[in-house]
Amino acid sequence: MRIYFLSYKPAILKLNGLYVGGIDLFERHIDIDPADSVLAEIVPGENLQSVNFFINEKLLFQPPPFLDVYLMSGEALIFVREYGNKGAALNVIAQTRFCGILFTLFSQGGAYLSAEGADYNLIQLPQKFTNAVFEEKMLAGYPVLTVKSGNSLIIFNDRGKRIFMNDAEKAEFSDVLEITAAFETCTAAKAECVYSYDGEKLTLKASRTIETRPPEKNVLHFAFFESVLTRGDYSAYLADELKDRSVVLKDYLGDFVSVTVPTESFYSEHGDVRAAGLVYPKAQNLYEVKYYAVDVEQNKITNVYPVE
Repeated sequence: MRIYFLSYKPAILKLNGLYVGGIDLFERHIDIDPADSVLAEIVPGENLQSVNFFINEKLLFQPPPFLDVYLMSGEALIFVREYGNKGAALNVIAQTRFCGILFTLFSQGGAYLSAEGADYNLIQLPQKFTNAVFEEKMLAGYPVLTVKSGNSLIIFNDRGKRIFMNDAEKAEFSDVLEITAAFETCTAAKAECVYSYDGEKLTLKASRTIETRPPEKNVLHFAFFESVLTRGDYSAYLADELKDRSVVLKDYLGDFVSVTVPTESFYSEHGDVRAAGLVYPKAQNLYEVKYYAVDVEQNKITNVYPVE
């Protein structure tokens, strides 16, 4: 089986104790038989903890929590998305008292947020929250607390309940919450969402996806599948004879969560088809990639079909 390796931080890969090479966000692969149960060790820099695991059949059904595993046709991709920090000392990053609740953002081998009031809650956060800041806001007449790091936003209500956690390029608090979130797509699409708030929870009232630039012709099929995923105006990519079927297209493709480029092996087997890999959740940290292709005439899609 061909195994691809990705790491969100530059790292080195060892297999059964032997140095193999460097890995990062550019796919690198090696052929491994899962029946051999090869021990993999991935060692990052920046004083981060290494991770290790066996590449075997169990990994392909039940990945450890620090890995995402993607199953493809006779192939698999292993993505290390989180490393712990070797520093075990507790470091308080920020602290604030909000509506009688003490919020503490701290690091201790990872990023954590505690909320201590009538109840106690502890949330583990992505490493990027180690430079987050607190800010109090008013939303629909109710006080809320935001925790923001770059484009990542968390919102708590006045009882310490988390009511929002997502990327937000822009957030406006008034009688409603208006969020602008950027997608990493061929068209640099952005979602504009409006939420009402009743003091307890957010309710999505309106949303639209805007594609801020046209796609290049050679990635038209990727842009189409991304538009379906982000609920954009994907009917604009379809030929006239398919437009009346655009409503059922989302059900036909199913609940995929991302779009990926097919592997080198896929193109070797199927040739230069206009295909994309659609990623479907199977279990915790486990995904399955299914390939779909399109036929294009005069820059419009005339057929959508699975590639077996």
